[in-house]
Amino acid sequence: MPNSSTFKTFVLLGFSDTWEQNVLCFILLLVIYLTALIANCLIISAVSLDQQLHTPMYFFLVNLSIIDLGSISVTIPNAMINSLLNTWEISYSGCVAQVYSLLFFLTSDLFLLTGMAYDRYVAICDPLHYETVMDRKVCIKMAASAWIAGLLYSGVHTGSTFAITFCSNVINQFFCEVPQLLKISCDNLYLIEFGVVVLSVFIVFSCFGCIIVSYMHIFKSVLRIPTTQGRNKAFSTCVPHLIAVSLFVSTGSFAYLKPVSRSPSDLDLVIAILYSVLPPLMNPVIYTMRNRDIKTALWKIFLCDIFSGRKAWFPLISLVSRCNFSKNKVFS
Repeated sequence: MPNSSTFKTFVLLGFSDTWEQNVLCFILLLVIYLTALIANCLIISAVSLDQQLHTPMYFFLVNLSIIDLGSISVTIPNAMINSLLNTWEISYSGCVAQVYSLLFFLTSDLFLLTGMAYDRYVAICDPLHYETVMDRKVCIKMAASAWIAGLLYSGVHTGSTFAITFCSNVINQFFCEVPQLLKISCDNLYLIEFGVVVLSVFIVFSCFGCIIVSYMHIFKSVLRIPTTQGRNKAFSTCVPHLIAVSLFVSTGSFAYLKPVSRSPSDLDLVIAILYSVLPPLMNPVIYTMRNRDIKTALWKIFLCDIFSGRKAWFPLISLVSRCNFSKNKVFS
């Protein structure tokens, strides 16, 4: 069998063999991608332009929206083009870039969610020192650490994945996925898989452990709040983050810890769509559903467009030129 050095391209698994069904998949993916794109851009616009949202919690939310935009842009646009053209080939370098980018955004997402848990812990358990502890420099360092951790981990994981020899160039997935790449390898992967799995499990459990410890302290503090209104207000700031963490960990863990089937499986395809598409699509909904501040900021965007007498397809560009919002960068 030829090894990986002879492969210039990989062949991805298509959604269907018929052009009509591929066009239907293209339309569905386009709707999903545009929805996620618009929703996350609206959150970034609202937080950037409303002075009341210049707080650490919303600073991390902007970073989360940027990560969501990046992660969904790694897989969906390429799948849309392949569906429309019915060509499911990807270059070797393109596959490397796709694996690296997806791992980078997923890892950064996990570390950022951990930082957001710490932010909620300080806000609820130590509110008097919140502004001192979570100042601008600390928040920037935490966000930068999440991005840097993603860069380092994705480099190690991608390097170990493509250091192996491949016996085939057919990947049973609609994008380059690490479990599917390991399945077509010729090498004895016990050492490589063991090392990567140990590192991955250590990172996931460390972050998840920090989140659990933070929320144990949060729940203790919330239960000591004397009024029901105060407890509900404290819980309302934590529920979106808990849902986002649960969605990310459950879909990602199931995708990467599930045994990979030896033949093309619809279950593998569904799980890949869930962990690569669902969190970026649902996070804006989760964080805006019961958040009055975000809703108010979004109303400002649309009302400004209405009273200006013009339609703005890009609210951020429109508001910068026509609305008098605060120009403070991160925090008030």
